[in-house]
Amino acid sequence: MRTMHGLRRVLALASCAVVLGGCASAPIPPATPSDLAALREQVLTAERAFAKTMADRDFAGFTTFISGEAVFFTRTKALRGKEEISTFWKRFYEEKEAPFSWEPAEVQVLDSGVLALSTGPVRNPAGKQFAIFTSVWRQESPGKWRIILDKGEDFCDCAPR
Repeated sequence: MRTMHGLRRVLALASCAVVLGGCASAPIPPATPSDLAALREQVLTAERAFAKTMADRDFAGFTTFISGEAVFFTRTKALRGKEEISTFWKRFYEEKEAPFSWEPAEVQVLDSGVLALSTGPVRNPAGKQFAIFTSVWRQESPGKWRIILDKGEDFCDCAPR
């Protein structure tokens, strides 16, 4: 009797393992070059629309591009989550004129098509570059990209030493 009970237990555990094994996510196949080109265009479009929120003074629009778990770096600390990031950035949207602008110069998408990096110049109102931004975007649903990491760095167009 014990042997039959033990066998049933082993069979039940094996069945669970098979079922759970089937639930494991399969590796994401690499995107084709044409898929990557289309995804790159999606991220370029998203980055340009994100930057346009600053030019249009559209703070509500700005917040739609930020993932709920995003991290934005300032000079002194990392802002965590959409609410903290939005609270900090709101001040940049309060004046009539935008205090700066940015535009993507380069976008690279992972072969999986899930993450992308965008980078480019940040300019003052007179058009002079003073920083470089780098953002990591995540495709959260088909065609819907949100920023998960963002960091700016000072830019100097001084002569190399």
